[in-house]
Amino acid sequence: MRRTRAFAAVATAAALFLSGCGLSSGDDTAAGGGSGDKISGDVKGDITFATLALKPTFDDYITKLIGDFEAKHPGTKVNWIDLPFQGAQEKITNDAQAGTLPDVVNLNPNFAQKLEKQGVFVDMEANAADVKPTYVPGAWDAFKVPGQAGSYGLPWYLTSEVTMYNKDLYAKAGLDATTPPKTVDELLAQARQLSTAGKGQFYGWHPALENSFVPNLAKLGVPLLNDDASKWTFNTPEAVDYVTKVRDLYTSKAIAPDWLTQDHAKETEAYSAGRVALFPSGPNFLKVIGENAPAVAKATAVAPQIASADGTTNMSVMGLLVPKKSKNPATALEFAKFVSNAENQLAFAKIVTILPSTADSLKDPYFTQVSASDPTSEARKISAEQIAKAQNLTPVQWDDRTKAAVIGKIQLAVKGDLDPKTALDQAVDEANTLLAR
Repeated sequence: MRRTRAFAAVATAAALFLSGCGLSSGDDTAAGGGSGDKISGDVKGDITFATLALKPTFDDYITKLIGDFEAKHPGTKVNWIDLPFQGAQEKITNDAQAGTLPDVVNLNPNFAQKLEKQGVFVDMEANAADVKPTYVPGAWDAFKVPGQAGSYGLPWYLTSEVTMYNKDLYAKAGLDATTPPKTVDELLAQARQLSTAGKGQFYGWHPALENSFVPNLAKLGVPLLNDDASKWTFNTPEAVDYVTKVRDLYTSKAIAPDWLTQDHAKETEAYSAGRVALFPSGPNFLKVIGENAPAVAKATAVAPQIASADGTTNMSVMGLLVPKKSKNPATALEFAKFVSNAENQLAFAKIVTILPSTADSLKDPYFTQVSASDPTSEARKISAEQIAKAQNLTPVQWDDRTKAAVIGKIQLAVKGDLDPKTALDQAVDEANTLLAR
């Protein structure tokens, strides 16, 4: 149970800042300098390191990490603070406005970019070029700002879903359980066959639209935003075709009526209850299913994530950022590099079901070998293998307000209350109104 709770802590942290709020323009010439300015100075003195909801689960790991750093750099002291989920976003925003952010901050790109665009953080392209090659390229790129030079965070840990599927339900539907779907189109086709066989007892796919809609469009090649990320552009013929196919599944009762407004938590429940055959999710959920539904876990096989035609998959990223107004940027930068190096990331990944963002860590046998005694090892191996072509496919502009506006329109289209093209046009208009604010 400890590993399951541990994953929940970091996974929730990774998702915490999907909604953001703006900052007033601040001074771009603080301690770290502007984009391109180099940090200099000795690695000594005190810094503060802020994480999100990692206490008390990871006390031992973080405390050892800090002790090792301080031993390696005599004269340094790292003060660790851990922010609870409740109020964390408001506190970080207020601290950024006041110029009092901790020296190293643990954030994901969805919230960090709103601050990056206002010059809050040190440019890692200029200051961490020595370690850039050690990270998975897609993870490094997650901290870039469209239309702006530089990259503003060091990747820390990643998550990347796999496709879990129920072999018993595949057999009942007369489908080959060795050929699960690889693309979005295959997913929808198999979902129909499975649901037809299920006759209301089980279904092929739970849409969980707020989680799946944007990544699936991206995998279908739909341009979500224009080149400088100033306008949403996802009302394309390909998107209309996708929404039409989902509507047709819903109309033909290949999707349970009450699932249209449900999220990933309900999707997990449905899979654990044997009511849905396909379940895209993180490898950690194998353990959750094993604890809650042993019979379903026994029938579960694992395959790579549903991907784009060229094999691109989605991942979520958490990183470490150094504010320009850090009083001790040299020590802060060195600590961020230390926390996110290959050795320390590998140690963290062995505590909780996450992936390291460092390429060398992913070569460790822990990620390359399958163990019969570890039910998550195959999923972990698959998840690690696909990271090389993974990207953060959900734009940072996809905040809670935009998500609510867009998904509301898509739900109307799937129910048949709006035609798909009209729904997408209205969704893009509302999303662009929010983006302009």
